[in-house]
Order: sequence, then structure tokens, then C-alpha cells
Amino acid sequence: MADPSSSSSSSSSFQRSYDVFLSFRGEDTRKSFTAHLYKELRTKGINTFIDDDKLERGDVISSALVAALQNSKFSLIVLSENYASSGWCLEELVKILECMRTMGQRVLPIFYDVDPSHVRHHNGKFGEALAKHEENLRTMERVPIWRDALTQVANLSGWDSRNKHEPMLIKGIATYIWNKLFSRSSNYADQNLVGIESSIREIKSLLFTESLDVRMVGIWGMGGIGKTTLARAVYNQISHEFEACCFLENVSDYLEKQDFLSLQKKFLSQLLEDENLNIKGCISIKALLCSKKVLIVIDDVNNSKILEDLIGKHGWFGIGSRIIITTRNKQLLVTHGVNEVYEVEKLNDDNAVELFSRYAFKKAHPIDDYVELSQCIVVYAQGLPLALQVLGSFLFDKSKRQWESQLDKLKKIPKKEIQDVLRVGFDGLEDNERDIFLDIACFFQGHDKDYVMEILRSCGFFPDIGIRVLIEKSLISVVENKLMIHNLLQKMGWEIVREASPKEPGKHSRLWIHDDVNHVLTKNTGTKDVEGISLDLSSLKEINFTNEAFAPMNRLRLLKVYTLNFLMDSKREKCKVHFSQGFKFH
Repeated sequence: MADPSSSSSSSSSFQRSYDVFLSFRGEDTRKSFTAHLYKELRTKGINTFIDDDKLERGDVISSALVAALQNSKFSLIVLSENYASSGWCLEELVKILECMRTMGQRVLPIFYDVDPSHVRHHNGKFGEALAKHEENLRTMERVPIWRDALTQVANLSGWDSRNKHEPMLIKGIATYIWNKLFSRSSNYADQNLVGIESSIREIKSLLFTESLDVRMVGIWGMGGIGKTTLARAVYNQISHEFEACCFLENVSDYLEKQDFLSLQKKFLSQLLEDENLNIKGCISIKALLCSKKVLIVIDDVNNSKILEDLIGKHGWFGIGSRIIITTRNKQLLVTHGVNEVYEVEKLNDDNAVELFSRYAFKKAHPIDDYVELSQCIVVYAQGLPLALQVLGSFLFDKSKRQWESQLDKLKKIPKKEIQDVLRVGFDGLEDNERDIFLDIACFFQGHDKDYVMEILRSCGFFPDIGIRVLIEKSLISVVENKLMIHNLLQKMGWEIVREASPKEPGKHSRLWIHDDVNHVLTKNTGTKDVEGISLDLSSLKEINFTNEAFAPMNRLRLLKVYTLNFLMDSKREKCKVHFSQGFKFH
């Protein structure tokens, strides 16, 4: 946290140290409402300034306090019964309104157990306090300014605490500020919300928060498609409707570094609002939460045990509770018995261009000289938000020559930040599903599903269950009975094969690139690692190879030939190569 005293008023508009400045009458609310509000703001990660009495008091507001005020995006003013009795508070209010006029600071009043009209018209306790100030020689000249300030702040939109459930009011205020800071105003949030408004509406309709039952909704899709972004956006919009909320982000990654007890503690600490919660051994989540209306998001689930132990059954939570689960694995959702599953679709071309442009150009559209290059990136990304964001950020402020170089590189080597995310789904597969996925990626993109399954069976695989698993884990899809795979997932599969031996294609398990196949067959560099070859002869008039080329490939099970216009050297002896059981000439 920056030292407030180090910020000058002339530069404060560019050096905001705080998200929120809290103004309040200490003797009224310091140890009650304001303390709870401050804690909730901090819990949500909102950097909040509160005068903790360490700043020197006096007749004039200190420069340190002024700097903290000027370096804040929002001011929250808790207008309690005795607020106007403090000349200090009134001077602070005048300074806050000055920041609103001159610096664009957002000012939000909270009328705490007071009638807003009393503040506006200076009635009741407010009128009495101002009358006393007028009798004081030291403050009487300031009273007209204070009256005007009270009228101004009372005319602003804010919150009236009367007849409100105080914990819910505090949560609502903190959520409102959070949304304004991180879901509406920040560039990062704006970029992440491109093209997902209709998805947010659909998920909210599936949650049906008006109902008193407990509902669980799954958000399903491939890695990098925007599941977490969607879940966070929905969470931000509806969290104020619940007594307790919890967003556990990226739990699968968390459990690789921490044990489950640590995750459970984090889960309950958020819901019970107790950072010092002491958990030892088995604990009944149902007993703790069955009477609470909760909103829970469990993000990036890859193991059914997480769901069984954390959110169990619907009856574990109070009426009206909502649980959102994001995952790449649809079967986890089905098995756990969620009420609805929402499949996240890739962005359309217009939204993809906008999302990419917000990262690459910091605006909603490409600049003129980069339109065609941007379109090439969008085609490459095929609507995957992660790829658009990563590539946009990387290409920001780069020259056209550097853009062209990166595009050429992407044709051969995928971007690591993208591949690392996509690879998680592959790494969670069993051997049978891994082999099927790599065969589809290298040989069978867009092929008829039934025909491919026949080939896979003859290779000793189990495609009936294997292909279903790949679909459920968002690694492939079936469109009009054709096997389809996202461009970047296909490139990930290629990279997995290539990384086994980047410079020696003869050691790859699958060969599909023309130059690699040609090199291996004509130079006799194949090895026992080769399991399948896709031989594209459409651009060749002639290719010469002999049985020696296949001799080392004793695990070769699949040979796919596009055309038959090749010429084998008739002077060579006939091929006498033994292929492992299940070899299929396709």
C-alpha cells in the first residue's frame, strides 16, 4: 500500500492508491456498521482507506488524509445520526464533493438509520447540529458551505439502511463496489465480457434464483473457452442475493499444491466469514450450511471426489442456495446430478475480432494497417478466448514484420501459454483415449465417425467408450456424424507427437506432415516408435521408397494414402515387412 502522504494532489488522478475512501462518524459506527463494512470490502479484495485514528487531529484536515481521499476511486459516506455534529466530518464531506466535481470521483452515501430528507433539508439531528455550529464563532462561517454539502450528498443515489437486513445490506454495497471496479470499469473485465452477455442471461435463467429450491448448474466446455469468466460474471451479478458466498477458482490446480483439508478450510472460511477457522479432521459441511442461503462456485473440477466432499447433495444447503460448477468433463456433472448443464460455445467472428483487438490495439477494432493480419489470427484462434487474449497481448505494440513472423511461427510451433491450458485435458486421459485422440488429431479430422471407429477397433482400441469420453471432456465433437476437433486442440495433438523428438521425425509415433513422411520413407530413418503414417501424394508425381523404409517400423498399424499416383521402383524386391496385429491399409 502506498504512503498517502507521498501523493501530491496534482498527480493523484494518475496515482490512485485506494479503491474506496470511507467517511463516517467514529462514535456512531466505528465499532459496528463501519467495521463490518470495512471487513467485507477487504474480504472482496477492495483496497479501502479507513481513518484508524493514527492521523493527527486538528481543526484542518491533514494533508495525509487529503492525499488518501484524492487517491481513491470511490468515497462511501456513512451518514449516521451524529455525523453533522462533527465539524471534522463536515469538512471531510466538503473535500469529498470537491473531488467528485474536479476529479470525477464516485461518491455514494449510506443513510444509516437516518431519513435522507433530514439530511437534505437539515431537519432532526442534522438541523440541531448545524444550529449549534452557527452558535460557535469558530465554525459559524463554515455552516452555509456545510449545509450546501449535505444537500448535495443527500441528492446522490445511495443506500437507505432503514428496514434493511444489515448483513445483506453490507454485502450488497460491497458487491456493487466490486462490480463497478472489476466487472464494469476495468479494461480487463470489459475485455473478458466481450460476446458473453447472452450466455450470462442463459445461465442466470438456468439458476432461476426466484425459486426456493436448491439448484446446481454446470458450465461445461474445452479449456480456454471462458468457463471461469462466465461463472465470475454471473457470480458478481447475483451474489448480493445470498447470505454467504464462495468462489473457489481453479481447484484442480490448487489441489496439486495443497491437500484437500486446506481446500475445505478455504471453502468454509469464505462461507462462514472466518479467516481463522480451525478445522481438524472430518467436519460436517451440511451441519454448518444447511440453514444458510449460499452461492457457491467450484471452478475447474476434474475429480468427482471434490464434488462429493465439498458440495455433496442438494440438502446440504439452505433453501434458495445455488451452486455453479465449471469443468471440462461433462460426465462429472451428470454423475453428480446437477440440475442443468450449460455448454460454452466459441466466440463468433465479430466478437473474436473485438476481443483480440482489445488486447492487441487497446480498442474494439483493428487499426487499418493490421486488419488482414488480425483476421489471420482470428482464423487461427477459431473463437477460443484464451488464444485471442494471449496472442493479442503478445502482439501489442509489435511491428507488421513481427506479426508476420509470429504467424509463420504459429504454423509450426503453438504458443506455449495456450498449449499449457489445453494440455490439461489430454493429460487426464487414459492410454486408450490418448491414442484415439492423437489418431483423430493427426489422421481423421472431419472423417465419418463410424468409418473411423471401424479402423480404430482394428488397431486394438476401444472407440465406442473412447470417443464418448473425448466428447464428454470437450476434446472432440461430432457434427453430422463427422469427427471434429478444434484447430488449437489439433495443433496441441501434433505438438504432443512432435515433442517426443523435435528434430527426428522417424521417432514420432505418427507421421502426417508431407516433408516428414517423405524424409522417413526416402532416407530410411523410421523407427519402432512409428505407429501410423498419413501419406499425402496429391502434389507429387513420383515417390520412391523400398521395403527397407518400413523394416524398423515393427509397430506400424495404420497406413493412410490420399492418392495412388505414386511410382515404386519396380527393380526393388517386393515388400516383405511384418506389421503388428491389426495393421490396416486405409
